[in-house]
Amino acid sequence: MTIRKGDTAVIIDGVYHQAPALRHKEILAAMGRGVRVIGAASIGALRAAELAPFGMLGVGSVFTAYARGDIDGDDEVAVGQAPDGEWAALSWPLVNLRHVVQLAQLAGLLDGERASALLADLRAVYYPQRTTGAVHAVCRRRGEHEFAGWLAEQRERDPGFGDVKRADALAAVRTALDGWTPRAEARLAPGTWESPYFWQWSNAFACSRIDGRTLFTRDRLLYQQVCGPTFPQTWMAYLTCRSLLPPGGGCGRPLEERLAEITGDLAAHQVFHPTLDLRDETAVSLLLADETREDQQAVARYADALTAARRSRPGFSTAAVRDDLTLRMLLEAWRCPEDRLDEEASARGLVCAARAAQAAKRMVPGFLAEQKEAAHSVR
Repeated sequence: MTIRKGDTAVIIDGVYHQAPALRHKEILAAMGRGVRVIGAASIGALRAAELAPFGMLGVGSVFTAYARGDIDGDDEVAVGQAPDGEWAALSWPLVNLRHVVQLAQLAGLLDGERASALLADLRAVYYPQRTTGAVHAVCRRRGEHEFAGWLAEQRERDPGFGDVKRADALAAVRTALDGWTPRAEARLAPGTWESPYFWQWSNAFACSRIDGRTLFTRDRLLYQQVCGPTFPQTWMAYLTCRSLLPPGGGCGRPLEERLAEITGDLAAHQVFHPTLDLRDETAVSLLLADETREDQQAVARYADALTAARRSRPGFSTAAVRDDLTLRMLLEAWRCPEDRLDEEASARGLVCAARAAQAAKRMVPGFLAEQKEAAHSVR
């Protein structure tokens, strides 16, 4: 399912430790597309506290504690889970333990000093090992038998007792269903956070459904840059259009006029290297103006070849593709002398030969597969 402009996404929990945690840039990319984002309960609360200045909404007591600085560790919300894909928490998050300790204080079972000491011992237990059994063991070691019995009794009556993460998650969903809309003044202008890293992340996920499969826009564009015979003219048309109609509605001027102010010796593609926004449908339409159905089929084949390489070679990385293979592919595609690679790469919006070679490495498995197939056909 594609999340579109105007949609609301609620971020509650997420996997980390054995996999990369939910990245800030991923959330910023979604908000940059006009998606409203709410965070609560777990990593959603943590990210909301960090990204509130950019327009993310935090909901609930866990978010409030992070935003105030009362808590700051990832382990406050982390829980252990079974490795077989079950989502049930096998351990206690600290935020829930803090809450039940506070409730015990209100019930007169613990005073402030004992509560602090107990919570410190509970926090010292490694988060995936902080099971109910471990909690009771800590309580017994500290002599807090009454608290342990009271907690077990409360949990028997209500399995969700003390679960502030669950309460915050439900509150966040209710907020989304109520139709929350962020105030314009509640977020910083995109210019303050739309860095090259943001664009790299955002562009990596731009895609379209074509003939029943997903094709990534950056792969379609790269194919045109490497294989499109007329792409230098397309790139020049894009530079001309962008100069007249800058992103964000800035003041447009003819490209020749801008170029004359800088130099009279270099071509426009050697001077201007604009950052591409592959979410911009107008820009993408212009850049892919000469794309054919055969080109799209080729992009799909190259994507399949890359996937096959990753599956068949554990640890495979496009960064490890040999430079000489990429160079050979570019020389064959562009049919130019090696000393003109920089000029050809620049004319195709790839800046220089070195940058072109890095970008094109993801195409090498497909290039080699095509060469192998061609050689087999000749035999």
